Amino acid sequence: MNSQQILDLYTWAPGVCFQHPDAGAMETTVVQELRTRLGPVEGIRACPSCILAMEARRQCLAAEAGVVYEPGHAGAPL
Repeated sequence: MNSQQILDLYTWAPGVCFQHPDAGAMETTVVQELRTRLGPVEGIRACPSCILAMEARRQCLAAEAGVVYEPGHAGAPL
């Protein structure tokens, strides 16, 4: 898959990337949910460049572990 095909697997909305908070609002997707004891569930969001980096890392880990790489789950464990 090419980069755009991988990005198309995600749902995008304006938000703040957890890696680039100083950049302000940009297109992001939720990669994890943070559940606190008393507060609401909050989404941990990532921008397209971070998603592609996370997907590349997951692909390498999958190859090392000898498992099939499945894109579209950047925040999930391998």
